[in-house]
Amino acid sequence: MVPIVLTQLATGLSVLAGAVLVKSMMDQKPMAGPFPRCPSCNGTGRVSCLCSRWSDGDVGCRSCSGSGRMACSSCGGSGTGRPIPAQITVRRPNGPS
Repeated sequence: MVPIVLTQLATGLSVLAGAVLVKSMMDQKPMAGPFPRCPSCNGTGRVSCLCSRWSDGDVGCRSCSGSGRMACSSCGGSGTGRPIPAQITVRRPNGPS
Protein backbone atom coordinates (compact mmCIF):
# COMPACT_ATOMS: atom_id res chain seq x y z
CA MET A 1 0.00 0.00 0.00
CA VAL A 2 2.82 2.41 0.84
CA PRO A 3 4.60 2.08 -2.57
CA ILE A 4 1.38 3.07 -4.38
CA VAL A 5 1.04 6.25 -2.29
CA LEU A 6 4.70 7.15 -2.89
CA THR A 7 4.30 6.56 -6.64
CA GLN A 8 1.24 8.79 -6.76
CA LEU A 9 3.03 11.47 -4.73
CA ALA A 10 6.06 11.36 -7.04
CA THR A 11 3.83 11.56 -10.11
CA GLY A 12 1.95 14.53 -8.71
CA LEU A 13 5.14 16.37 -7.83
CA SER A 14 6.60 15.76 -11.28
CA VAL A 15 3.45 17.08 -12.96
CA LEU A 16 3.56 20.16 -10.74
CA ALA A 17 7.26 20.73 -11.51
CA GLY A 18 6.55 20.39 -15.24
CA ALA A 19 3.73 22.92 -15.03
CA VAL A 20 5.99 25.42 -13.22
CA LEU A 21 8.68 24.91 -15.87
CA VAL A 22 6.24 25.47 -18.75
CA LYS A 23 4.81 28.57 -17.03
CA SER A 24 8.26 30.10 -16.58
CA MET A 25 9.11 29.41 -20.23
CA MET A 26 5.84 31.00 -21.39
CA ASP A 27 6.49 34.11 -19.32
CA GLN A 28 9.94 34.53 -20.85
CA LYS A 29 8.97 33.85 -24.46
CA PRO A 30 5.26 33.66 -25.30
CA MET A 31 4.02 31.54 -28.18
CA ALA A 32 2.98 34.71 -29.96
CA GLY A 33 6.21 34.61 -31.93
CA PRO A 34 8.23 37.66 -32.86
CA PHE A 35 5.35 40.03 -32.15
CA PRO A 36 4.93 41.60 -28.69
CA ARG A 37 1.99 40.82 -26.44
CA CYS A 38 -1.14 42.89 -26.89
CA PRO A 39 -1.23 45.58 -24.17
CA SER A 40 -5.04 45.45 -23.88
CA CYS A 41 -5.36 41.74 -23.06
CA ASN A 42 -1.74 41.03 -22.01
CA GLY A 43 -1.43 38.32 -24.64
CA THR A 44 -4.44 36.25 -23.63
CA GLY A 45 -6.63 37.33 -26.54
CA ARG A 46 -9.63 37.70 -24.21
CA VAL A 47 -10.99 40.68 -22.23
CA SER A 48 -13.96 41.16 -19.90
CA CYS A 49 -17.19 41.22 -21.86
CA LEU A 50 -19.42 44.29 -21.81
CA CYS A 51 -22.30 42.22 -20.46
CA SER A 52 -20.33 41.52 -17.27
CA ARG A 53 -19.24 45.14 -16.90
CA TRP A 54 -22.68 46.69 -17.22
CA SER A 55 -24.95 44.00 -15.80
CA ASP A 56 -26.59 43.62 -12.44
CA GLY A 57 -24.96 40.28 -11.71
CA ASP A 58 -26.06 38.13 -14.61
CA VAL A 59 -23.49 37.25 -17.29
CA GLY A 60 -24.09 36.04 -20.79
CA CYS A 61 -24.51 37.41 -24.26
CA ARG A 62 -23.75 36.41 -27.84
CA SER A 63 -20.22 37.87 -27.74
CA CYS A 64 -19.03 35.82 -24.76
CA SER A 65 -21.44 32.84 -24.87
CA GLY A 66 -21.98 33.17 -21.14
CA SER A 67 -18.29 33.06 -20.16
CA GLY A 68 -17.98 36.76 -19.32
CA ARG A 69 -14.88 37.03 -21.56
CA MET A 70 -14.88 38.07 -25.23
CA ALA A 71 -12.23 38.37 -27.93
CA CYS A 72 -9.96 41.39 -27.53
CA SER A 73 -10.84 44.15 -29.99
CA SER A 74 -7.27 45.45 -30.09
CA CYS A 75 -5.63 42.25 -31.34
CA GLY A 76 -8.67 40.40 -32.67
CA GLY A 77 -8.18 37.59 -30.18
CA SER A 78 -4.68 36.66 -31.33
CA GLY A 79 -2.95 38.01 -28.22
CA THR A 80 -0.23 39.67 -30.24
CA GLY A 81 0.35 43.34 -30.85
CA ARG A 82 1.25 42.85 -34.48
CA PRO A 83 0.74 45.86 -36.71
CA ILE A 84 -2.17 45.97 -39.11
CA PRO A 85 -0.90 45.94 -42.70
CA ALA A 86 -1.86 49.07 -44.58
CA GLN A 87 -1.22 50.12 -48.14
CA ILE A 88 -0.34 53.79 -48.61
CA THR A 89 -0.61 55.33 -52.05
CA VAL A 90 1.42 58.44 -52.82
CA ARG A 91 0.50 60.46 -55.89
CA ARG A 92 2.77 62.94 -57.53
CA PRO A 93 1.32 66.45 -57.76
CA ASN A 94 0.29 67.57 -61.25
CA GLY A 95 2.53 70.51 -61.84
CA PRO A 96 4.29 72.13 -64.79
CA SER A 97 7.18 70.07 -66.06
